[in-house]
Amino acid sequence: MTADFDYHADDDASGESYDPGRFDLDERHALKRVAGLSTELQDVSEVEYRALRLERVVLLGVWTEGTLEMAEHSLRELAQLAETAGSAVLDGLVQRRGRPDASTYVGSGKARELAELVAETGADTVICDGELTPSQLRKLEGVVRVKVVDRTALILDIFAQHAKSKEGKAQVELAQMQYMLPRLRGWGEALSRQAGGRVAGGGGIGTRGPGETKIETDRRRIRARIAKLKREISQMSVGREVQRAERRRREVPSVAIAGYTNAGKSSLLNRMTGAHVLVDNSLFATLDPAVRKARLPSGAPFTLTDTVGFVRHLPHQLVDAFRSTLEEVADADLILHVVDSSDADPRSQIAAVREVLGEVGAREVPELVVFNKADAAPEIDLKGLRLVEPQSVAVSALTGAGMPELLAEIERLLPRLVTEVNVLLPYARGDLLARAHQEGEVLSVEHTGAGTVLAARVPPGLAHELDRFVVSAEPS
Repeated sequence: MTADFDYHADDDASGESYDPGRFDLDERHALKRVAGLSTELQDVSEVEYRALRLERVVLLGVWTEGTLEMAEHSLRELAQLAETAGSAVLDGLVQRRGRPDASTYVGSGKARELAELVAETGADTVICDGELTPSQLRKLEGVVRVKVVDRTALILDIFAQHAKSKEGKAQVELAQMQYMLPRLRGWGEALSRQAGGRVAGGGGIGTRGPGETKIETDRRRIRARIAKLKREISQMSVGREVQRAERRRREVPSVAIAGYTNAGKSSLLNRMTGAHVLVDNSLFATLDPAVRKARLPSGAPFTLTDTVGFVRHLPHQLVDAFRSTLEEVADADLILHVVDSSDADPRSQIAAVREVLGEVGAREVPELVVFNKADAAPEIDLKGLRLVEPQSVAVSALTGAGMPELLAEIERLLPRLVTEVNVLLPYARGDLLARAHQEGEVLSVEHTGAGTVLAARVPPGLAHELDRFVVSAEPS
């Protein structure tokens, strides 16, 4: 694996450099799907919780606005998502329409053409570049006779594969449940049977009882599960709020890294802090937020938080489920909006990210646009992007180019929460000396017979605690 950051750990017994992130990456790649699985329609007796065993897929898009180039770019992104889920993309179709067909999403003629393409290629799944209604899914499946998945379900499936923490798994499950609730269905009559009760028309023995159908039972169970997951996520978010409150108490500035998926956010975090967060050239490599400590050129500390990547048409279920996690962005003092400058359409990525930032209440947080992967982008394109976004820097997390400029901009934009002090600390108060090193910038330290003479720039809260030890000016 080619790392995007410098690492200076000891070598292991085999002579290879030890990299903790390597095991996460190996585990990620182990999630690739096994060929040979089938997703053909079949009669099931339970509610449809079937895993999206995406294998050989055909893509389908409806082009309602913009240029054909934009529509093709969106379909290429859908192909990346499908490959991240472990699929082999065979072909793709785009139809120009004023709006998606209310019945089959693309209209009856294009649906028949799609069915012929599915039969020719041997595909077992169709992925639509949009969110389909339950009736559109059913009717389109009835025409193509293979499993139909929309963009939302695909993204949810990727999140389900990649979630690792307890909170991340709960958030993904909540989003899946909210997505599946209006789409409950079964094949045949299995989910239409009543558990009992008098049935009009004389259903006979075995059809009498409370009168609740099986699909109603499943809806009730899912609603109960959704309520339980929301309670659990609320309880889990308390710990993160305590950590944020502690950082606010110590007045350590916080910087949140946000941006489009696969823009290089984790690589930037690793480059700036020396951390070893998982880096992978795939979509949604990071789901669980990682908080690391870094220092400004002046030596003052600040925290960096890596967050989940955004994407066009990010399912609203995911935004709601991950809201507690995304609060890290809304509570930050500065947002580093990381953009892949080598992408074919970086401006639409910027717009998609800002739309989500607005949904989570982070629109008022100061923003610094970081055009990453500058080493892979044409110089003229970078200049054009920086003209559109004046408050921006161009960097390469891979090579380290532009990092001094980035740190200088961060220091300029962060609130200056420091006070310069000159104090004489008793040796018994080594804890205050340690906090000065940890929370502030130590200018000088001198050990004398009376104690430690400390000159430092520290946050106001610590400065208040040091007031009693201030060295008074000697009388002239």
